[in-house]
Amino acid sequence: MKQRALITGITGQDGSYLAEFLLEQGYEVIGLLRRTSTVNFERISHIQDRLTLVSGDLLDELSLVHALRAHRPTEVYNLAAQSFVQTSWSQPVFTGEVTALGVTRLLDAIRVADPDIRFYQASSSEMFGKVREVPQRETTPLYPRSPYGVAKVYGHWITVNYRESYDLHASSGMLFNHESPRRGLEFVTRKIAHAAARIKLGLQKEVRLGNLDARRDWGYAADYVRAMWLMLQQDTPDDYVVATGETHSVREFAELAFGVVGLDYREYVVLDEAFMRPAEVDLLIGDPTKARETLGWTPSVDFPTLVQKMVEADLEHTRREQRHALLAGA
Repeated sequence: MKQRALITGITGQDGSYLAEFLLEQGYEVIGLLRRTSTVNFERISHIQDRLTLVSGDLLDELSLVHALRAHRPTEVYNLAAQSFVQTSWSQPVFTGEVTALGVTRLLDAIRVADPDIRFYQASSSEMFGKVREVPQRETTPLYPRSPYGVAKVYGHWITVNYRESYDLHASSGMLFNHESPRRGLEFVTRKIAHAAARIKLGLQKEVRLGNLDARRDWGYAADYVRAMWLMLQQDTPDDYVVATGETHSVREFAELAFGVVGLDYREYVVLDEAFMRPAEVDLLIGDPTKARETLGWTPSVDFPTLVQKMVEADLEHTRREQRHALLAGA
């Protein structure tokens, strides 16, 4: 029987890379989309004709049951969330509805529609927040420092609960930060890469950032979706930290990004209090030993290469926009 996967959040960074990867493995891929006037298909436009896109919403369990019964996936990957930490401070209830209770609705829909479905939950390093140990591993106590982190902790534990209560094949990937040219512009890494490209091309004069000393364990998104898939190929469901095991500061990211275009970041970065978090997380650095030993997973792209990929992609994208603008004005 051909493997069939349903992905929530398919139009996002991880969803688009996972859809690509699963198509390469010979899967039929179904993407669950909310009915909204602002769906952006840019990240999946190159594979859209190979996908089945269906309507459903993590706020509406019945729509999830209908989607599962109609398309009968063998695997479900829950990547949908209100996924921006900063927004979770201004929309804490909505973040909880989607990022926390949305997981329960999807797990319950699987329990009702087909308990043999294998389920992946996108957990997050933000769950560790005010870290209890360095590096963080699967057994590290959780101490979230944002409404987003709190919601992710709920999603994580409800996945464990359904696994143990209903014998579902439900696994969580405790993914540390993972970036790519498809990262949203609201995220600091893409914001820096995009700004470096625009400043180089004379379209922007500065970039405003918050805490330059914040450190993160940054990997490449296309590597991380491979880990998601590997989890669902195991006989026994479990939880895994997915990380590089290295940490870098926002300052290092900016220095490398501007270096790609031959500029000194110190001449263009402006510190702005508006981008400081009410509660900053501590040193997030993951220990990926379990993922390496059990799943056979290792990252293929290092930090400098990741930064270079992002800046070069934004340079190309911005130049293309300039050409289109010139042609339109001709």
